Amino acid sequence: MDLEQLAALRTPEGSAVLAEAARLAGGDPLHAAAALRTTGVAPGLAAAALTQAELRRRAVGKFGPAAAGMFLTRPGLEQATRGVVARRRADRLRAAGVRTLADLGCGLGADALAAARCGIRVYGVEADPLTAAMAAANAEAAGLADLFTVTCGDATTFDVTTVDAVFCDPARRRGGTGRRIFDPNSYSPPWDFVTGLAERVPRTVVKVAPGIDHALIPAGAEAEWVSVGGDLVEAALWCGPLAESPRRATLLRKEGPPVNACGIEGSPSHRPSAGAAAGSGAGVGGVTGGYGLTGDGTAEAPVGPVGRYLYDPDPAVVRAHLVAELATELGATLADPTIAYLYADRAVDTPYARCLEVTDVLPFSLKRLRGLLRERRVGRVEILKRGSALEPEKLRRDLRLAGDLPASLVLTRVAAAPTVLVCRPV
Repeated sequence: MDLEQLAALRTPEGSAVLAEAARLAGGDPLHAAAALRTTGVAPGLAAAALTQAELRRRAVGKFGPAAAGMFLTRPGLEQATRGVVARRRADRLRAAGVRTLADLGCGLGADALAAARCGIRVYGVEADPLTAAMAAANAEAAGLADLFTVTCGDATTFDVTTVDAVFCDPARRRGGTGRRIFDPNSYSPPWDFVTGLAERVPRTVVKVAPGIDHALIPAGAEAEWVSVGGDLVEAALWCGPLAESPRRATLLRKEGPPVNACGIEGSPSHRPSAGAAAGSGAGVGGVTGGYGLTGDGTAEAPVGPVGRYLYDPDPAVVRAHLVAELATELGATLADPTIAYLYADRAVDTPYARCLEVTDVLPFSLKRLRGLLRERRVGRVEILKRGSALEPEKLRRDLRLAGDLPASLVLTRVAAAPTVLVCRPV
């Protein structure tokens, strides 16, 4: 799509084309394109409308019903913040007293729109002309054009002294190829500019890749890892007065209960239990919704034997280096100091880890494992692994399962020795 086609799709006639494209989306793309062209729609505009319809279908998982009125690009959608994450971040900014925000590298506007819905005045800056125009169109479609405006330009030239806070999501993919950039110095804006923002605007938030090296985290910043429905989706650095703890793991659900005025999940059933709050500093940055485990990321969990129950921590907990804090809450230990599986003799309800009951502990032997599973009539297995070089799908084939019962296999190390645990759900 180009700017001319975007302008055409924003007219009443273009809206009708988009509606027809949405009706045709999901079927044969060649048939859909031909059907649109027979109504007199130019081939280029028909292709653009069908692309938008398909992207909007995919975007529902990130943005919910709002996706139906958004303008999107493929790379923009891939990199956009999920709605539940953006809403929670906006709620935390509002709770911190932020009233004006610069969104440097605003993309399609996912974070800016969430902030605007919280009543924060947002000034977006986006380098790509088409993406900037789409962000402005998305603000208008959401009825937020008075709270979110977009400038097409260089984010490094924006006068950040005019706002209360800054949010920056540097581009981490190469233009044209879409390949991920793993070196922060190659981000756009560059890493030295990004990390220098907090010196000019203390209330700065930076979205970063979940795999960020802890050594790159600025001193005094809070590093937060966020998972949605058990999937690790992003990390963020909260600087200056926004920092509440050195490390935080935030767990959110894909589909939430009724929301508050800012769109954040807020039913009691989704808040941390009293035990979790007391034992872990739980709570998500002082706002409702989700679970938050905090700590300094330097503690080490005790090491002990394999217990009756195995806990598989949420990936946000692992990446935040908060396994020791979770071990304290659960009364659990590691069986190997380098492997993030926790073990205990009692099952504790926790949002921060999945719990499995261990039925068998074996030094890894394909022949012995195959015999045990045959004896137990196991025909379906899920295979988890940490610290094992085995390929799960190859192992699944080699087991030659023939039974009718399920089991969970955990490939790991115990005291440095390759081990397989046979488990069942709690």
